[in-house]
Amino acid sequence: MLLRTRIAVTAAPLDVPAELAELRRGLPDAGAMVSFVGTCRSEGGRLSGLELEHYPAMAEAEFERIVREAAARWPILAMAMVHRTGRVTAGEDIVVVAALSEHRAAAFGATEFAMDFLKTSAPFWKREIAADGSALPWSEARTSDQAAAARWQAAGDPDA
Repeated sequence: MLLRTRIAVTAAPLDVPAELAELRRGLPDAGAMVSFVGTCRSEGGRLSGLELEHYPAMAEAEFERIVREAAARWPILAMAMVHRTGRVTAGEDIVVVAALSEHRAAAFGATEFAMDFLKTSAPFWKREIAADGSALPWSEARTSDQAAAARWQAAGDPDA
């Protein structure tokens, strides 16, 4: 049922409204679009931004795998996963994940599933850039992200 995908990793700033409009274009049966936009935080002024690196061929391949798995679990019409790389300033968008379906439950489920697995299985690395411009150590994976992905593995069924 998946008719359209948009998978990209880019150093350019994200144009979220344009990404969502393009994903929706020509899909009159899409009754629901759910999107998640992750934004770089300043952590109360402690950070000026983030530095994001990725393994190029593997990142796009993992995005494609995640989209295929989401489409196998839910009747989605279209899905986008677009992620920034390089230096991102506090307040700028880092990632947009969106799913379109005929009904909201599938769009919500597919978007949350995709974001949970993007955080745990896509080969991205980040480090914080302090307000004074100094680079801090590379960030470790969060156990909360691992737990979020694990619940999908345990459930198997999207309606579980």
